[in-house]
Amino acid sequence: MTDQDRPGPSSGKEDGPDEPVVIRDKRRFDPKTGEVRGGQQAQEDSVSNDSEETSGSDSAFGGAVGDDLPGGKQPSSPQDAGVPTDPSFVVPDDASSLTDEHPDTVLARERLEDVRRVQAEYVNYKRRVDRDRETQRDAQTARIVESLLPVLDDFHLAREHGDLAGTPFEKIADKLETTLGRHGLERFGEPGEAFDPAQHEALMNVEADLPDGTTATTVVQVMQPGYRIGDRVVRPARVAVADPT
Repeated sequence: MTDQDRPGPSSGKEDGPDEPVVIRDKRRFDPKTGEVRGGQQAQEDSVSNDSEETSGSDSAFGGAVGDDLPGGKQPSSPQDAGVPTDPSFVVPDDASSLTDEHPDTVLARERLEDVRRVQAEYVNYKRRVDRDRETQRDAQTARIVESLLPVLDDFHLAREHGDLAGTPFEKIADKLETTLGRHGLERFGEPGEAFDPAQHEALMNVEADLPDGTTATTVVQVMQPGYRIGDRVVRPARVAVADPT
């Protein structure tokens, strides 16, 4: 018997079709989403399956299946894989927003907001002070005018009756009225004006001939003129009125 006719050593396996190679992706983190697969229970099941299949088909690769897949070795922890562990973390669309701002930048922005807030408060304060100042000035002038109303009424009556003409008191009356006029004092109330309850105080209602086409109650006589400072009425004009027929 020649060497070729001698039966060779048995290979230990019967001739037959090769078994299909099954590759299982056992990575604990999804390479696309970065999330842990299956939670804690899935990890425990994966560990138990790994221990049972240590001598299985994976041993033919000389290591873990994940070592031969794209990406290299499996990370030992989520931190090593760069996966956030905070459950409330949301991956933004713009990855550049993950970069933390410099503390000086945050502090500068806070200080800028403080300065803007203080500036707005100052502007509102200045406007309020200016408005209050004008109101106080008008109130002080009104109190002075109210104290001088009897004197102004005497001068007005004397001028209506012609008692001031050619006398020294005429110049005194003119100077007083001019000085008060510079402080905003204005006299109003003339016959023929339409009656305005906000400007006039009607003491009498009389019958009088009014111009044709008159449709409103009209002032026909002024007993005491009214005085105002700006829009503030110091004293309404005391008048007699007549209604249209």
